[in-house]
Amino acid sequence: MSPKSTPYLHALYVHWPYCLSKCPYCDFASCVNKNIDEDVLFQGYLRDLKQFQTTKPITSIFFGGGTPSLMSPQLFDKLMNTIQKYYALAPDCEISVEANPDAITKEKMLFFKKSGINRLSVGVQSLNKKALQFLGRKHSIQTAIKIIQTAQEIFNNINMDLIYARPHQKLKDWENELQKALSFQLPHYSLYQLTIEPNTVFGHQHMILPSEIQMRKMYSLTDEIMNNAKCPAYEVSNYAQKGFECRHNMAYWLGCDYIGIGPAAHGRIGLNATQNKASVSLWLKTPTQIEKLTEEQRELEKLLMGLRLRNIPYPIKNLDPNGLKKALQQNWITLNKTGILPTLDGILMLNKLVLLLAP
Repeated sequence: MSPKSTPYLHALYVHWPYCLSKCPYCDFASCVNKNIDEDVLFQGYLRDLKQFQTTKPITSIFFGGGTPSLMSPQLFDKLMNTIQKYYALAPDCEISVEANPDAITKEKMLFFKKSGINRLSVGVQSLNKKALQFLGRKHSIQTAIKIIQTAQEIFNNINMDLIYARPHQKLKDWENELQKALSFQLPHYSLYQLTIEPNTVFGHQHMILPSEIQMRKMYSLTDEIMNNAKCPAYEVSNYAQKGFECRHNMAYWLGCDYIGIGPAAHGRIGLNATQNKASVSLWLKTPTQIEKLTEEQRELEKLLMGLRLRNIPYPIKNLDPNGLKKALQQNWITLNKTGILPTLDGILMLNKLVLLLAP
């Protein structure tokens, strides 16, 4: 999907806060709860949906979390019907749901497909047994493979999440794992280097990750392999066959408006930054917080997001001229008539590049 194929992108994000278990690397707003009151949850979603009603057609909906594939069919149907009651959906609206291999079945996939889901994102995270255990994943490699194969019978648009640059992971091991993932010939892959966040189990274990040099080698190798597989990077960590770029995430990276509903969800509507409480109980009784951003704050956000894109130039208007000159000299960017694109070196130095270009 190219942004040129639609006059705008306007996204809706729905956050589901629950998982079967909490992974040791996860810093997302999610928790384990076996006694979920979906009727109460629905009232919270309904409140948020009413608050952010818009006449602009929605071009993408993303059910994320957490593990939204755990949502009951009854709640999912109510949500989809309510969304369509209060919002107009574009005819080609991309509707995604995240799933873990141990939290979805063929029957659930068929239900999702019938209910309007046209994109499935599967959190495989690794195709190595020891790595799955290290990452706290509860599914086996065999289960992951079966779920991916089943998904291919039902959906045309499938994403696989993988995490690499793990402690003690060798370059050759990652290459073998990535080639195994590519054997499914999926249209989209999200490939993330492991990061250690402070408020996680891993964050308290003083874990030693591969060196920065090793991580760069892994990233460069990933770039090369994915290019050869005709599934190139279109964003720092996202790779897709032509036409299968995630429209929902493109709305974030292109600085378009997006609405966030549910606990911990945030949004951007013009200069309004919206944020919900992360705790489910607090979210249910606390109105959405809305902060008015300045033009400069919003432009900096757009720069931070826009420079992550690998195939859509970022306009040079308002960028620091001296920073542009230095970035070109460092070979961190290329310049054309429509703007700048980060090179592979620029992507590897992205934080420094943003500081250099910020006005």
